[in-house]
Amino acid sequence: MKRVLYIAICMLAMGGINAVPVPNTFMPQRVESAATGPTAAGTEGRIVFTAGSNDATFNVYSITGQLVKVVRVAADQRVSVDFPKGFYIVKCSNQWSRKVVVR
Repeated sequence: MKRVLYIAICMLAMGGINAVPVPNTFMPQRVESAATGPTAAGTEGRIVFTAGSNDATFNVYSITGQLVKVVRVAADQRVSVDFPKGFYIVKCSNQWSRKVVVR
């Protein structure tokens, strides 16, 4: 009995046995779908605009603040528009604005 206790204490000290069992916790991951809300993402030579469950209007500005393009996207649709390389500010229907990089 002493020998088993000694082995258990040694394993505990070396990290072989957890002193307190850790429950398996579910870590939710963020999943984006078209129904969540409007998004804009820069890719190679273009910006991809996605409307959520409602129609969305995106205003695209150059880094100097000049309005470059207005893109309207119907509900649950995705539109891809070609743009030259650079940095852009995309503003969505007065909800949010983001920096977008086109490579």
